Amino acid sequence: MTFIKKSIFILFVALLSFACKENKQKEDVEVSKAEAKYTADWESLKQHETPEWFLDAKFGIYCHWGPYSVPEFENEWYAHWMYVNKDNPEAKNGKASIFYDHHVKTYGPLDKFGYKDFIPMFKAEKFDAAEWADLFQKAGAKFAGPVSEHADGFAMWDSELTQWDAKDMGPKRDVMGELSKEIRKRDMKFIATYHRQWLFGWYPTWDETTDASNPKYAGLYGPKLKKGDNQMPRNNHDIENGVKKYYPLADKKFNDEWLARLKEIIKKYDPDLVWFDNKMDVISETHRKEFLEHYYNAADKSGKDVVATYKFHDFKPGTAVLDLERSRMSEKKNFPWLTDDSIDWKSWSHISDPDYKSTNRLIDFLVDVVSKNGAVLLNITPKSNGEIPEPVKERLLEMGAWLEVNGEAIYGTRTFKIYGEGDAKVKEGHLSEHQNVDNTAKDIRFTTKGDTLYAIVLDWPKEEELVIHTLKEGNEWYKTEIASIELLGHEGHLDFKTDTEGLKIKLPKKPTGKHAFSFKITPIK
Repeated sequence: MTFIKKSIFILFVALLSFACKENKQKEDVEVSKAEAKYTADWESLKQHETPEWFLDAKFGIYCHWGPYSVPEFENEWYAHWMYVNKDNPEAKNGKASIFYDHHVKTYGPLDKFGYKDFIPMFKAEKFDAAEWADLFQKAGAKFAGPVSEHADGFAMWDSELTQWDAKDMGPKRDVMGELSKEIRKRDMKFIATYHRQWLFGWYPTWDETTDASNPKYAGLYGPKLKKGDNQMPRNNHDIENGVKKYYPLADKKFNDEWLARLKEIIKKYDPDLVWFDNKMDVISETHRKEFLEHYYNAADKSGKDVVATYKFHDFKPGTAVLDLERSRMSEKKNFPWLTDDSIDWKSWSHISDPDYKSTNRLIDFLVDVVSKNGAVLLNITPKSNGEIPEPVKERLLEMGAWLEVNGEAIYGTRTFKIYGEGDAKVKEGHLSEHQNVDNTAKDIRFTTKGDTLYAIVLDWPKEEELVIHTLKEGNEWYKTEIASIELLGHEGHLDFKTDTEGLKIKLPKKPTGKHAFSFKITPIK
């Protein structure tokens, strides 16, 4: 065989081999799709069931932590509001310019010092993933994780898709990787929270007086948009089913990257729960469905039970778990739900003048939510150097101490026929938690575990006996004869009687703690 003929033959064999390999890959893809349990349509995705681990867990912790933690000013929206001067369409009555004025005075003009310049200052030199995970475990959390990417566009993982990530810049560490390893070591589920959809219009990329307009930094600041984008509805036509819509919609490139980053997170860190902030209505419905299809099928293939969450109408009901923000339900629901709330009344990230909620408020919130078929994802606020503020630690450890005693009335429980009784009425609605008052001893919440009923009183009664009016003689809710009643954390059984006023329980002379008190009501077998 001549050299030329031999070369042609080798080339032919190589091409044939490549064609066969390509056909085999196509076959594998087709087989994979054929075997997939879920497809990218809402009806198929509704087949996904909320796993038992989530129904049992009840309490998780996450944290807003990134370059926005450096300025310690007002809140985590600093990255956005620092660019809003009096000429910006979003400025209203000069209120928004508080951030702008502070930034220019403290750091200089925005063409010289933009948000990107906080990244080298975000060193996380005292960050210890094992220490954080220990704290989460001691607090009683059953699932935990970081904000994987906030609206600022900075990825907190080792990404192959961008240089603007915590491994290549700032801390120069794979924050998600370190935390996922340490959290799972302690038998907690790992979660990833995702806000990237907010990046579409987060920065004024149209404003030539700022660094956000420089194409050199487009990997961080996002696509170039026109002045006025990223606004709330201009008229009633921009409101759908009572929900305000954002505009404009993201283009294909942004949609594709939004999804690609999520797939990378799933591939690298295999999160048990993926949480989404709102504003997903700027992302195409196709991409949203493709995410759920990919996540649920990947989990099904590996034998995992996973959870995805959504706000408002971003996913169709039944395809994922509904999540509220700084709010809760006023009544018990027949579906599981989640609420995310921050330990700081004012901010989701660390600021120089925090207003932390009391431990009592945090515990009462948890109990109320659980009694209504919900779970709590509590946000904490680490400093930019990686330290968790002492007052935050104190509250988490106090919650953990309470759960150590009262956890059996929380973990693994299910709802009673009604959530409870009392004077406190919950105001529902997005960001409504500040409108809800503190609870008193009149507020009682119920949970169940098998035949056992727990009555959790949200303050210690001043009287010598506790009266539970719901459980009065002849009530419609609980007709079982009671064998015994215990107060968790107190030795021995308590005396009780039932009459037409209620179930009356003789109280110990001293309370068993400082916060909510759990009474275990065991029926006669």
